[in-house]
Amino acid sequence: MKCPFCGEVDNKVIDSRLSKDASVIRRRRECLACSRRFTTYEHIEEIPIMIVKKDDRREVFNRDKLKSGILKACEKRDISVHIIDEFLDELERDLRETGEKELSSHIIGERVMIKLHELDDVAYVRFASVYREFKDVNDFVSELKSLLSNL
Repeated sequence: MKCPFCGEVDNKVIDSRLSKDASVIRRRRECLACSRRFTTYEHIEEIPIMIVKKDDRREVFNRDKLKSGILKACEKRDISVHIIDEFLDELERDLRETGEKELSSHIIGERVMIKLHELDDVAYVRFASVYREFKDVNDFVSELKSLLSNL
């Protein structure tokens, strides 16, 4: 690691610590040439997950975009952001564990709908109306009837 002060590459690690979630290592280093100290961070380089959309477009999985959609569905509902974040952590971990470089958006949409169905029926219907692209009121009513028959 090159010293940010003098550019020398010889240094020693003085202290190493894991982050709270153990995904990053923080290292305090001391340059052997100028004796100044600096901090480096080491983390795993993650391979991006490509999502294949309904129209066959491909885009990188964007957790923030998905979270935004879920938050809109959960607006004014009694669902904490903490629960949503935990679900997104689990979902992203599961997606990475598949080992697949490309995944269908259908997989993600269905997982989100299952989770929202468990948490709150209104949030579920809101998300489903966008995800399933309801064309008219009949599609909406049909989904509500399906939901009510499962109660």
